[in-house]
Amino acid sequence: MDPPNSKRPCHAPSVTSSIEFPCSLPTAPGFNQSNIDMTISSFLSLSDLPLFSSPLSMGCSFDRVLDKVIPSAVGTSHDEFKQDRFLDHTLQLASLLYKSTERCIRKRATLQNSISWPLLPELTIKVFSMLDTKSLIQASACCTMFNKCATDRVCYSHIDLTTAAKHVDNGVVCIMIHRAGKELRSLKLGSISPSAGYISLLTRSCLAPLTFNHGFAGGHLRSLHLYYLRSMDVESLSTVLSACLNLTDLKIVGFVPLEQLELLTRNCRLIKHLFIEIYSSAGRITDSSLLKFVDNCANLISLSLLCFLLNDTIAQKLVRGFRQLKYINLSRSLEISGCFLRGLGLSCKDSPLETLILRNCYNLEEREVLLFLNSLLAGDFKSIRLIDVSNRQGLVCDGDSRTSEPRFPIEELKKQRPNVTFVAVFEPQPSLLSSSSGEVYSDGTSSWSSNYSSDEEEDDNDLD
Repeated sequence: MDPPNSKRPCHAPSVTSSIEFPCSLPTAPGFNQSNIDMTISSFLSLSDLPLFSSPLSMGCSFDRVLDKVIPSAVGTSHDEFKQDRFLDHTLQLASLLYKSTERCIRKRATLQNSISWPLLPELTIKVFSMLDTKSLIQASACCTMFNKCATDRVCYSHIDLTTAAKHVDNGVVCIMIHRAGKELRSLKLGSISPSAGYISLLTRSCLAPLTFNHGFAGGHLRSLHLYYLRSMDVESLSTVLSACLNLTDLKIVGFVPLEQLELLTRNCRLIKHLFIEIYSSAGRITDSSLLKFVDNCANLISLSLLCFLLNDTIAQKLVRGFRQLKYINLSRSLEISGCFLRGLGLSCKDSPLETLILRNCYNLEEREVLLFLNSLLAGDFKSIRLIDVSNRQGLVCDGDSRTSEPRFPIEELKKQRPNVTFVAVFEPQPSLLSSSSGEVYSDGTSSWSSNYSSDEEEDDNDLD
């Protein structure tokens, strides 16, 4: 007779032997991992016997075993507790067997995929790194092999969450940045073309992961594009940018009225491309902040400030202040008349400026544009390649009147500066900059060929 509180060693029951209520397997003495493996192996080998060749016969065997182990008669409460526990363990064993079988199936499928997939893992990762983030997530759900390749950090070097903006929250951004780690190079958030009623799930702290671990991920970031994140403010964004010391490309669309441009860019010493479009014409740049802004971004090559309340004095200081500037877009500025262009001819004769965009500047004057074109004919701005003064309401002339048919020296400009593209469209119509024909329009009748092309043109390609 066994001593009190002792437990008998458990053995795998057979259908023909007498069955006693089993003890708890993990604590049974003398039962090691090898015994468990052998028991499971013996059980699985039953599928090869003719007796168990059909699911029905296997099910009947299970029923007979359980009926003997768990009698239908009601016993004591202690016996019922042990029986309930046994049934729970039986369900757990069945679940473990099911999950193990699923893993085995996936491993076999992965092996088969690896054999049939023509690309090496390194090349597969390279291909995946070229996908947008949404497509990458979809690919990772295809199979285990794709999932393994799609979780490589290189695949998250360029994170673009704009295509699924309405489903993206702070947690998703954090996961993506964590996956990228030191490989993070570019990040795009928000909705590029928000629909009516669009509400972003992102809060002002959505970019906080860039500052984690002393800015580990943010320090590797090169490009940051934010679209219509209305919860974002200058202070919170400036804190994030302080961790992105190697940032060279910053684009912010649909921002709050911005007057603290110097605060936003105080940690952007290496930035070369800056694009900011605010909600409405409510952002002013004061003279005091202008000097700090120019000093903060001394290496700027491309500058776009859309819907800002800029006057001609500020515009002139911007062009003169950024010595390396090649592209400037001051579209939809209500106060610019164009007189800032007068003093630029001599002082900026050797300026590297190639593109000047003044679209839909309401107070832009015909006379000022004409004087600028004459300056071009005189040999100023040798690097200029594109000027755009399109305005759906025409240009100001003779006081308060407006004209949609200004008299510009188009023919002379074609002869003396054939490499210059001049665009002056005064009717609402699709952008002419994206035209592959290279046509240049003034009043709708004049055109000449040009080899101009720019990646910036898509940012302001309408005439609204």
